[in-house]
Amino acid sequence: MKNLVFIVALAAAVPLAAQSRTRQTTPAKPAAAAKAPVAKKEMAVPFKAGEALEYDIGWSSFVTAGTATVEVKEKKPSYGSTAYYIVAEGRPTPIVSKLYTLYYKADTLIDVYSLLPQRGSLYSEEGKRRRMKTTTFDQSAKKANYQIQTATLVKKDLAIPGFTQDALSAIFVLRSIPFKPGEKFNIPVSDNGNVYKVQMQVGALEPVKTGMGTITGMKITPVITGPDKDSPRGLALWISDDARRLPLKMEAQLMVGKFTVTLRQVRGA
Repeated sequence: MKNLVFIVALAAAVPLAAQSRTRQTTPAKPAAAAKAPVAKKEMAVPFKAGEALEYDIGWSSFVTAGTATVEVKEKKPSYGSTAYYIVAEGRPTPIVSKLYTLYYKADTLIDVYSLLPQRGSLYSEEGKRRRMKTTTFDQSAKKANYQIQTATLVKKDLAIPGFTQDALSAIFVLRSIPFKPGEKFNIPVSDNGNVYKVQMQVGALEPVKTGMGTITGMKITPVITGPDKDSPRGLALWISDDARRLPLKMEAQLMVGKFTVTLRQVRGA
């Protein structure tokens, strides 16, 4: 088929070329000025630089086992574009820290034009063990590079589907989706060197008790499909039903017990 198209185009071009040699050509009209490139437009989001969310973490019999903060640090030039730099940190309370020495810091760079992550990382301290996991995304090529740094450095290349998020960016992108109760949609998520298909099932509106009072939220139940058989069970997330689309509460049933993460305070929103 390609050869046929080429032959037809060539057959049409030959007589036109011959005709142009036997007659006087007229000056060509000046070409129209090239249109200016369309400026990229930032995606509308319900968060901004300076927003800080503070959470209480409950674990099993501990009403408050730890605290966490999630902050949109800034909007800055990044990877040839512009990105929101978002950082999440979690620590145990002084009582729990006597049992477990833990510290976690996750961050992500979310492109303001596509809401896709450019790079995400997770640093963890668990007792004497230190680990740094980093995923760098090439969204246009549908590739990512995963690295885990301990005493050694291990690298892994990943093939990713379009619109893949990391675990932290997925929460902020979820806030930007105008979903309604009863809807279902998929978000591919890259985490810990694996790619998961996460189906978000949107439930009904429910009252959610937070440190700022009772706020109406939509319950979202993520259903995770992927290579890891130890995915959390009983996972649920509540997003506020207002313009701020705040993550109000999260629940997960893990092997070590049930965790709840509840919004205590919002600053800069």
